[in-house]
Amino acid sequence: MHPIDDADYGLLAPVWAGTAVVGVTSDRSVLAAMIEVEVALAHVQAPVEIAERIETALRDSQIDVAELAVAARGGGNPVIPLLKLLRPLLDDDAARWLHRGATSQDVLDTALMLIAGGALRIVLQETDAAIAALARLVDQHRRTVMAARTLTQHATPTTFGLKAAIWLEGLVISRDRLREVAAALPAQLGGASGTLASFTELAQQTQGAPEPVDVVTAFAERLELAAPRLPWHVMRHPVTSLGDALVSLCDAFGTIATNVATLGRTEIGELAEGSGGGSSAMPHKQNPVLSTLIRSAALRAPGLAAELHRAAVTVDERPDGAWHSEWQALRELLRLAGGTAESGRALLEHLQVHPERMRANLDATAGLIVSERVMLRLAPRIGAKRVQHLIDEAATTGTPLREALTAALPDLDASELEELTDAARYTGAADDLIERSLTRALKGAE
Repeated sequence: MHPIDDADYGLLAPVWAGTAVVGVTSDRSVLAAMIEVEVALAHVQAPVEIAERIETALRDSQIDVAELAVAARGGGNPVIPLLKLLRPLLDDDAARWLHRGATSQDVLDTALMLIAGGALRIVLQETDAAIAALARLVDQHRRTVMAARTLTQHATPTTFGLKAAIWLEGLVISRDRLREVAAALPAQLGGASGTLASFTELAQQTQGAPEPVDVVTAFAERLELAAPRLPWHVMRHPVTSLGDALVSLCDAFGTIATNVATLGRTEIGELAEGSGGGSSAMPHKQNPVLSTLIRSAALRAPGLAAELHRAAVTVDERPDGAWHSEWQALRELLRLAGGTAESGRALLEHLQVHPERMRANLDATAGLIVSERVMLRLAPRIGAKRVQHLIDEAATTGTPLREALTAALPDLDASELEELTDAARYTGAADDLIERSLTRALKGAE
């Protein structure tokens, strides 16, 4: 029988296994964040010499994470057993300043915001790199004509540059939203039931002690988090806003990945990943592995955000179970977003575009892809019914649209016929739209 190993390496979560985000969201990182919170709390309340003793002792502590996790079952959260392990490391004077005035939720909520901040720095860095790679593709393929598809069928001509610009817009919007959330991650400090009563009492006992709201502000500043206006023990907007922003980013990358996988189908062949994955059974295959992993994350992420929203429907001043159900969902969302951003950056930096296949597929309907233009141009002259008849007949017989128009309308000017049936000349304001997208992307990179 194999020895039991409680570590989570991501064996069943390949989208984030081994990525940078794992290191900043591990159980050990959560433990380090909780200790960081306790250190900060001591520094904003205790005399300097005592706070420094607490800091040294806590940073030098050797806590067994696996044992702490099991011990957390006894109190419902890991802060309670952590304090039992930390207090014996301190002398009596220092011990009375440890966790002074706080409650377990203050420590764990704040620690998770620190974890989120570290994860978001990685996510945003990878997303910025993905945006830069995608912007290069947009600019490079401004005039690479391809078939737009609606409801799986050819619609009108577009350009790959515009298609990629729409992807770019989604990434930029999601990145900007995540930046805003990252800048507003709040500390949590409310005491037993969110009244700050403990801090008020302690301030009255200690001459020159700061006011409770000033303690909260100093605590948040030391941790480089936002100072909340009120405790958010049971008002979980910071968590749900973060979750929603992470899902939005997964959506944006997921859309790109799904399109890449679809356009990379053997019979389409317009895009390909730079390095595909093999098959255990079919040696000829190069599977779109990055796209597959990104898509898997995009499919999972909304359900995790839904868990956060369900947990946000709270009761009393400390919910029984709702708060506890957030922790893993939030961490998994951070990991999914981190893995997605890293995979998305790799996908876009090495994406292969095949303009010749795009052109071949564009021509697959023998010119019918510009039938909208033909209708708009010729209907005022010969009537919509006749134009529709010509288009239907060409589609039924397989006659190229240009030939059908030449046969039916022999007086049609050759230059106009050329313009009318040239798919590359029916991409509308694609170039202007691309420019708008690139301008926003470049502005956001400043």
